[in-house]
Amino acid sequence: MARVTNSPADSAFVRACRGLDVPHTPVWFMRQAGRSLPEYRKIREGVGMLESCRRPDLVTEITLQPVRRHDVDAAILFSDIVVPLAAAGIDLDIVAGTGPVVADPIRTAADVARLRPLEPGDVAYVDEAVRLLLPELGATPLIGFAGAPFTLASYLIEGGPSRTYLKTKAMMYGDPQLWHTLCDRLADITLAFLRVQTGAGASAIQLFDSWAGALSEADYREYVLPHSARVLAGLAGAGVPRIHFGVGTAVLLGAMGEAGADVVGVDWRTPLDRAAAVVGPDRSVQGNLDPAVLFAPWEVVEREARRVIAEGRAARGHVFNLGHGVLPETDPDVLTRLVSLVHSAGA
Repeated sequence: MARVTNSPADSAFVRACRGLDVPHTPVWFMRQAGRSLPEYRKIREGVGMLESCRRPDLVTEITLQPVRRHDVDAAILFSDIVVPLAAAGIDLDIVAGTGPVVADPIRTAADVARLRPLEPGDVAYVDEAVRLLLPELGATPLIGFAGAPFTLASYLIEGGPSRTYLKTKAMMYGDPQLWHTLCDRLADITLAFLRVQTGAGASAIQLFDSWAGALSEADYREYVLPHSARVLAGLAGAGVPRIHFGVGTAVLLGAMGEAGADVVGVDWRTPLDRAAAVVGPDRSVQGNLDPAVLFAPWEVVEREARRVIAEGRAARGHVFNLGHGVLPETDPDVLTRLVSLVHSAGA
């Protein structure tokens, strides 16, 4: 039986990330602090998303809500991947029902020059929120996070969400020097943002490359991997586990493992035992129940959850999660019940 002390650094979550023995499979959910919770919707009434992310009191309360309700093994800081971009001088807004919208998309070298470095003081509210959270969380670890350079670049170039990434790929293929200059700047911003969180006391970080699945493995290795690897390497001295996650990344899992994370997040399309074989014996895995399964009858949820747990045993360590974020229409009671099931299923 694992010896777990009353410390975030020795929690089941952090131990699983490091491949150590655990008393139970740890579980948390991407987007657990969000629209599926009525208490979240209530506290956000009349408050814009960016404003919510800049108010340490709101960030603290929203981050704590799923920990109180679900008894998850980790909290994740309530924020958004575009927060550091706005702090670095980009005129953008998070539009309800659409997502981030950039007023003046980045398409030229002059546009890239507008993207200034991120100073810790630009996101002092994040530092304050983390420091407020730590005494409230106690032994529960806090996960900090940021968007990876490719995903941030896609928002900046497209001007908002995209299904085809035509403008992004046009720059990537057509002007690779400009592309790498942009991603270099974004890697610096991302690293600075994550260092604020770890410096304030976050117990782990997750790097979201939400849209990397739009790429071939060859393109990922040439245009994306060096920048993500630089971010992850820059956090090696922070002493916290690093998680790397993307959607639709089945063909990229090996390359994403090479980027240097301790844990590779896996979406629901790839069985965890197969993913474990691809990322190698020195990486843990995270995932990967299909979020839509939570709308099925409980016996289906239980069956699929037990399958995920069984497949996760093939990896060095396993952190149970969904294969993407909690959908807004999800019944919170199902999530609470799922946490209890995962905890009772053993390690």
